[in-house]
Amino acid sequence: MPLRDVLIALLVVAIWGFNFTVIKLSLSELPPLLSAALRFFFAAVPVVLFIPRPRAPWLLVAGYGLFMACSLYALLNLALFMGLSASLASLALQVQAMFTIAIAFFMFGEVPRRLQIVGGIVAFAGIGVIALGHGTGGGLFPLAILMLAALCWGVANNLSKRAGAIPMLPFVAWGNLIGSIPLFAFSYVFEGGPAIFSYIDPPSWNAVMLVAFLAYPATLFGFTMWSSLLSRHSAATVAPFTLLVPIAGISSGVLILGEPIHAADVAGGVLIFVGLILTVAKIRPRQVPLNPGA
Repeated sequence: MPLRDVLIALLVVAIWGFNFTVIKLSLSELPPLLSAALRFFFAAVPVVLFIPRPRAPWLLVAGYGLFMACSLYALLNLALFMGLSASLASLALQVQAMFTIAIAFFMFGEVPRRLQIVGGIVAFAGIGVIALGHGTGGGLFPLAILMLAALCWGVANNLSKRAGAIPMLPFVAWGNLIGSIPLFAFSYVFEGGPAIFSYIDPPSWNAVMLVAFLAYPATLFGFTMWSSLLSRHSAATVAPFTLLVPIAGISSGVLILGEPIHAADVAGGVLIFVGLILTVAKIRPRQVPLNPGA
């Protein structure tokens, strides 16, 4: 992977790590499904009015929107609303990397290199170390919901890869718009019907700023860049970068939300970093001269 793409991936995962803290803060201003709906609606509108239609089948665009915008973030927001910490969520959701690689094996026949497998094992050992330090926090049920969210992310990653090397901004923006529609419907049904309008008429300035961050840096920029990376590189190369998300997520959770930090976080973070290096590195065999004695 070129250095430019490595730097883009690192910027995206840093934003996504901070994203968990912002989601947690937004849930003090808005119900979880409404927060997700507003996030993806404003990540799409008015952008979709000024860009061309995506160069991908509408069924693929809709599938991406339903798995990424709707399913992933409905489930993530619900898990956080039910008490899961932002730190632990940023950690546990990264099993999506393994879901992404496994689904890519069946969809595209991508077989990860041996070094990538070793790197994944080392990195997830780091995740295990951090998880042991944090414990289960909000309980098993929110964690189970989060695992479903991780599966949805893995599916969405591969749907964006299936779209191929196309301009990803239209693909992501139109997917966001499609995904926001069922989110609004679910919010209306499950979060009190007309009562949800009391949160946005008028909205608080805190809610406006939080939704703006979630909609633009975290969603429109983040997922456009991420889908673009997936279109140019194998899923086994791109997906493991998300193993760095917990470092940013735990750091922001500690500094902003006051969530506790443990020595295991540091030890696990080192393992994650080593695992990522192993996963993205490509060792070239040493060239042996044809005439060593010449």
